[in-house]
Amino acid sequence: MALLAQLWPGKPLDPMGLRNVYNRALASDRQLYLCALDGQQVVGFGSLAIKANLWSEAFVGFVDEMVVDEAHRGQGIGSQILGQLTIWAREHGCNRIELDSAFHRKGAHAFYERHGFQSRGYLFSKLL
Repeated sequence: MALLAQLWPGKPLDPMGLRNVYNRALASDRQLYLCALDGQQVVGFGSLAIKANLWSEAFVGFVDEMVVDEAHRGQGIGSQILGQLTIWAREHGCNRIELDSAFHRKGAHAFYERHGFQSRGYLFSKLL
């Protein structure tokens, strides 16, 4: 919860709603959750979902969440999480890995570009 609060500052978090989504994802063979630990403290988190994608003519791994605790950034934790997500995606037949990132997250954009990601579009979203 503390990491998600850092990822989405100002967003009210519903612990039960998050727990329900988390449990459904754990039961799926198309979703991976990874945590980075410093002793007993979770200092990083990443998730990846696999989806079929006609444009890619293959499966695509989509990084839904990725965050490293502010006090632990710059230590390679994010690179390790992203590396493991990439390996898992490749092992599960993905030919591409994608993600979205809010406009104001300039540091995250630079991080992803250093790891070979290219911006190729906008994300559009609508509440249902």
